[in-house]
Amino acid sequence: MHPILIIVFLPLLAAIITGLGNKDLGGMPAKVITTVGLFISAALSWSVFIPYLTGSAEPTVVPVLHWVASGSFVFDWALRVDTLTAVMLVVVTSVSSLVHLYSWGYMDDEPDKPRFFAYLSLFTFMMLMLVTADNLVQMFFGWEGVGLASYLLIGFYLRKPSAGAAAIKAFVVNRVGDLGFMLGIFATYIVFGTVSIPEILDAVPGMAGSTIGFLGMRADTMTVITLLLFVGAMGKSAQLGLHTWLPDAMEGPTPVSALIHAATMVTAGVFMCCRLSPMFEASATTMTVITFIGAATCFFAATVGCTQWDIKRVIAYSTCSQLGYMFFAIGVGAFGSAMFHLFTHAFFKALLFLCAGSVIHAMHHEQDMRFYGDLRKKIPVTFWAMTMGTLAITGVGLFGVGFAGYYSKDSIIEAAFASGTSMGLFAYWMGIAAALMTSFYSWRLVFLTFFGKPRWAGSEHIQHAVHDAHGHGHDDHGHGDHGHALEGTGGYHPHESPLVMLLPLIILSVGAVVAGFAFQHWFVSEGTGEFWKGGLVFHEHLIHAMHGVSGIYKYMPFIVMLIGLVIAWYGYIKNTSFPAKVVEQIGPVYTFVYRKWMFDELYNLVFIKGAFAFGKLFWKVLDIGIIDRFGPDGAAWVVSKGSTYAQKVQSGYLYSYALVMLLGLVGAISWVIAG
Repeated sequence: MHPILIIVFLPLLAAIITGLGNKDLGGMPAKVITTVGLFISAALSWSVFIPYLTGSAEPTVVPVLHWVASGSFVFDWALRVDTLTAVMLVVVTSVSSLVHLYSWGYMDDEPDKPRFFAYLSLFTFMMLMLVTADNLVQMFFGWEGVGLASYLLIGFYLRKPSAGAAAIKAFVVNRVGDLGFMLGIFATYIVFGTVSIPEILDAVPGMAGSTIGFLGMRADTMTVITLLLFVGAMGKSAQLGLHTWLPDAMEGPTPVSALIHAATMVTAGVFMCCRLSPMFEASATTMTVITFIGAATCFFAATVGCTQWDIKRVIAYSTCSQLGYMFFAIGVGAFGSAMFHLFTHAFFKALLFLCAGSVIHAMHHEQDMRFYGDLRKKIPVTFWAMTMGTLAITGVGLFGVGFAGYYSKDSIIEAAFASGTSMGLFAYWMGIAAALMTSFYSWRLVFLTFFGKPRWAGSEHIQHAVHDAHGHGHDDHGHGDHGHALEGTGGYHPHESPLVMLLPLIILSVGAVVAGFAFQHWFVSEGTGEFWKGGLVFHEHLIHAMHGVSGIYKYMPFIVMLIGLVIAWYGYIKNTSFPAKVVEQIGPVYTFVYRKWMFDELYNLVFIKGAFAFGKLFWKVLDIGIIDRFGPDGAAWVVSKGSTYAQKVQSGYLYSYALVMLLGLVGAISWVIAG
């Protein structure tokens, strides 16, 4: 049996057993079955990936079953394994297995553990289906499956209205993008006559210069198809315009945030664009659009991240911004750099989210950073892990040595500059501005959380925890400092997370430190693209041009990283009154950015209120006023009235019935005579 079959279907089997067993199965068996299944998949994924590093593996397709045969519309269910797939297998299974393990501690108090772990494994299976797809329909199956699983996980807390609303929002916004993806698949089939990805990519060169009828006009064939496909990627990967679901997804449990934002759902769009890179390369217009959207997203999300107070929302907007980097890398043709950043980002972003979960766990579910402070001594392992993640995402490094983000993010910024186009230069400066803000909001998070004076006393969550502890007789006499609690602590004592939560942090910290240095040779620096074995478009000339970037342009990411660090240190360590003064000076701008550039308000005004107005019109006028009135309600009224009059005829007197019979007989005779 090929290992890919076990890698893909073991999480599905675990999800089925755990989901059907549910509470009858129990929490511990559910955790063991799903977690062991994911660790086996992860181990096998690395065994598939390593031969691609050594150059001893070749792309292969593993058939599963015959799927659809309808006229010329024929395709099988088959699993494609090449370098691109192997990279995604490692990312998805490694992060997912660690998230499963972490959830043992984080979800320990939850009564619905079997349901949660079943959803996690189902999510992983759907993502694996997407990345192993050999045809567009199979990819769409995984694409929609990931959307379904994300809906279930974001809305996991069934009794929490905000979680249900966030789940619906994620589902609906993604449906908008998925409509574009579907239309792109339909157009691809019409043009190429197949949904097989290898056959489509082989036929792409023959489409050069051709046109297709679209919206009553003639347009370039590949531009129309790729723009439609990119709309799908915008929804799934939360690019500007279809990004509004991403921060709201924080309503789900923190392990879910790590899984969605690090390795699975949000990277699906990047993977799809890289898998179909020859199609995107065939349209200069689409590449320009992708560059612009990616650069704009990168900048927009970074600005919002600078103003948020919820620790998970800061990291969520950070994800949105990092995805912008990946897309403008795709737009300038640096597909290898985009995949490299996807790879490194999975490790440090999962680390940051799980560290945030550890902080929230220590602070009794308080997520507002204004009520943190001085936690580095209380939760030291979490502090150092968060520091490693922050060093990675801000791209700390110099003279070719640094943390993971230093290699991948800098390669993207250099590629944008080296592309030599005006849009590439725009992306470069947007990327530089975002790098400065990334450094600022990342270190702001660290300083607010782990440094300064304790500000825990102001938290409602903390006060509930202290009150509950005292109410159950668990006061802090045993600690020897009851009655002498530090000012600002409110008598609360944060605690480090259990080992089962800290172990994933330690493993991911190693990834955040070494993933860039260890793998840059294969992903980017090799310069020949031999590692990818044709899995994506690789431009050797762009790599050479990147190496040629020198002077201030090469060191600009490092310079702005330092500037962001210094500003954060000054504002949140040295002079803590400084941020409030800045906010006062730029009040309207701050409010605009803090409210996420008013996208939610705009969409509410333009789409939601209009949709509700139409819905009310159809409900009141069409449904109730016409259909129900003359349909079911009208028929019911006729039957009701008829039965009322018929009831009066049923008097119970014999002479009344005799009279009716006589009248009926007279009527029948009259009818015959008249006839």
